[in-house]
Amino acid sequence: MKLHSSPTSPYVRKVRILLLETGLDDRVEQVVQAVTPIALNKEVNADNPMGKVPAFVTDDGISLYDSPVICEYLDSLHAGAKMFPPSGPTRWTAIRRQALGDGLLDAAILGRYEATLRPEGYRWPDWMDAQMLKIERSLDAMAAEAAEATEDVGLGDTVDIGTISFACALGYMDFRYDEADWRAGRPALAEWYKGFAQRPSMQATEAPNSDPLAR
Repeated sequence: MKLHSSPTSPYVRKVRILLLETGLDDRVEQVVQAVTPIALNKEVNADNPMGKVPAFVTDDGISLYDSPVICEYLDSLHAGAKMFPPSGPTRWTAIRRQALGDGLLDAAILGRYEATLRPEGYRWPDWMDAQMLKIERSLDAMAAEAAEATEDVGLGDTVDIGTISFACALGYMDFRYDEADWRAGRPALAEWYKGFAQRPSMQATEAPNSDPLAR
């Protein structure tokens, strides 16, 4: 199996964390790729017509994209605790959290592209403001879940695709939006992330400071 990867992509990070948490890491070849919306990468495009990472190729030669699909496929390959819970309320909570984490990342990456890839004279401040409002609303929703009093409802010690997605989103905020200070006014979320970020899978996939144009 092959994963088109990038050390700075938070979507790739989701896949890499799931690989480590499920013990599948040594079964997947990770090929580091350079991609931006304006740079052609023929190798990635061959496996994902949208030209984005992560893109994944199974042992049978089937191409899968994007991170939710890849993660659920990988979760079907092991016999341990599932990152995608079985049908029922727990599953809907996990995949809803994944959508919230990914939605925050969508806004954050669009903001990055606006600030770093679009020529300065064509940048649209209202667009940036709209993305930041999406980010703030998403963070508030995460904070509300972290503040829930019971583990059955709150984040607690849960490790699944939902909490992995939250952690990747918050990690990206630290990486690319440190000046936004997402922890301010969200103590429960900050405390939860402090603990989750100590997991070996999180430590092993932390993004390096590299190309400022990479997402």
